[in-house]
Amino acid sequence: MEVQKELDTRGLNCPLPILKAKKALADMASGQVLKVLATDPGSVRDFQAFARQTGNELVEQSSGDNEFAHYLRRR
Repeated sequence: MEVQKELDTRGLNCPLPILKAKKALADMASGQVLKVLATDPGSVRDFQAFARQTGNELVEQSSGDNEFAHYLRRR
């Protein structure tokens, strides 16, 4: 998967990863992919809800070493 922008929100807790992702997506073109790295376990649910509410596509989520990666495609 080709990622156009990566956002490091490790160490930040809800709602900061979502707010930073929202701001980053606003600067991206439709169809581009944003990768968000987070350490907050709640970010998994948060990004699922964020995608449903905003119409952006949550392409993939993965986890390992207490880190979570979220891939969002701009609508």
